[in-house]
Amino acid sequence: MTPMPPARALLVDDRRDNLIALEAMLQGLPVEPVAVESGEAALKQLLIDDFAVILLDAQMPELDGFETASHIKRRERTRHIPIIFLTAADRDAQLALRGYAVGAVDYLTKPFDPWVLRAKVSVFVELWTKTQQLRAQAEAAEERDRRWRRLTAAVDEAVGLLLPVVAVAPAPVGRAAELLSDARTPS
Repeated sequence: MTPMPPARALLVDDRRDNLIALEAMLQGLPVEPVAVESGEAALKQLLIDDFAVILLDAQMPELDGFETASHIKRRERTRHIPIIFLTAADRDAQLALRGYAVGAVDYLTKPFDPWVLRAKVSVFVELWTKTQQLRAQAEAAEERDRRWRRLTAAVDEAVGLLLPVVAVAPAPVGRAAELLSDARTPS
């Protein structure tokens, strides 16, 4: 089984100082932060990597957080990634509703408690990790099933080849056919 890639968090904010602060808040968590400074850069990064969670500034120039989230949720590959909006705007309920409408799982206004953010990110990282583990287990089970089907087909073919020879050398060939038949039947 191949080793599981690290969980990543995509940090999107047009202000570098905010990205540095977010990276500091996430230190010590089992997550690799990937910081970008625009919605467009976020969309490009999502073409390259998989992410456990996206921390997205709502108000950015050009492509704002809401438009970015809308693009993310339209893509099959990225629509499942949880988005937490972060904004310095006052507690405007309309902005929060707009965030939820484009697919956000949460909406935090600054200043926010870093421990709350860490807890939220931790939950999504854990869910992502469990999902990756389940995906790997499913792939391993599928590979076992494929091997079992190939083995069963080989046993069936061997039995078919041995049965006509049973009349010539009944004891050893018959025993070989019996062993193969027994091996084919799961216990």
